[in-house]
Amino acid sequence: MHHARTRASLLPLVLMAALLPACGGGSTREPDPRVLREGPEAGVPEDPYAAPERPRIVAFGDSLTAGLGLLEQQAYPAVLQRKIDAAGYEFEVVNAGLSGDTSAGGVRRLDWALEGDVRVLIVAFGGNDGLRGLPVAQMKENLSTIIARTRERGIVVILAGMEAPPNFGQEYATAFRQGFREVAQKERVLFIPFLLNEVAGRGELNQGDGIHPNARGAEVMAGTVWTVLEPLLDQMTGTS
Repeated sequence: MHHARTRASLLPLVLMAALLPACGGGSTREPDPRVLREGPEAGVPEDPYAAPERPRIVAFGDSLTAGLGLLEQQAYPAVLQRKIDAAGYEFEVVNAGLSGDTSAGGVRRLDWALEGDVRVLIVAFGGNDGLRGLPVAQMKENLSTIIARTRERGIVVILAGMEAPPNFGQEYATAFRQGFREVAQKERVLFIPFLLNEVAGRGELNQGDGIHPNARGAEVMAGTVWTVLEPLLDQMTGTS
């Protein structure tokens, strides 16, 4: 988004993970060709004998979603897919994470992320906004725009919160944290207070640089999201 002795001291580095661009890093995941088809295959009809696509759950965010430093199957959206399959739900999880993205970048990429039969959008931005000390009001406006435009398509939104580094002072960190809560309450969306809950500050759940969640950390992240997503899928599918 070096190991730290306290949760607070690690947060700047955790949030820095989200700022790292794709150069020399970025997810090893290739774009889903069913989401965006380019090159010689553009416009080529899908195989008529292929299995029909499942409704989608899109994980939309920065490097924490993209799985920077992890294999595709280790990133938290892939872990979510395994949980969904094991539970018997007929949904496909699409990883629409992009390293270095901000909430403003999310607004610009939203139409791409919502292509296909999307039923749920997991919005997880803010790490880069906080690292750069961008105005909280601006971040809140961007998140609200993402939510409003997504709802226009009848898609359910789950908002994941993030923590700001202490570099800009306690007042900013408090306003940053509260900003997510205010958006969630105003827009009446499902809310995960902190995407990195139980991961930030724990060396055994982060990669060797002490910044990015490792495969075990991604499992914990997926579990955090699953606590909110599973009841929603129950409701959407009419199961109990």
